[in-house]
Amino acid sequence: MAERFYATGKRKKAVARVWITPGTGKITVNTLSADDYFGGIFQAQKLNKPFQVTETAEQYDVLATLKGGGKSAQVDAIAHGISKALLEVDIELRTPLKRSGLLTRDPRNKERKKYGQKGARAKFQFSKR
Repeated sequence: MAERFYATGKRKKAVARVWITPGTGKITVNTLSADDYFGGIFQAQKLNKPFQVTETAEQYDVLATLKGGGKSAQVDAIAHGISKALLEVDIELRTPLKRSGLLTRDPRNKERKKYGQKGARAKFQFSKR
């Protein structure tokens, strides 16, 4: 069996477990193709960015399992996981991946709702009378 490289990518509440193997560039997400899983929305460019930056396009097959989050966060989690898995393949790829910001986990999360308020920042309307 061909060598497999594993990494975990995260964004918001989405967690992607990613395995890459030498292949033809096929991306499988939760047993579906990426187009079927994401419905053809904007994901192709984001998913292929780590391969374009490192000039390894269509050299690796990707198998990913996703949990949590929405579709947009899941796409970013897979891209993060692919980038980290490429580091497992070749540590020399670190510089281009780091320069393009693909190794940094996006720290933004939903802010919690506070008690006595309508939401995280929204307040109930104040009435003088």
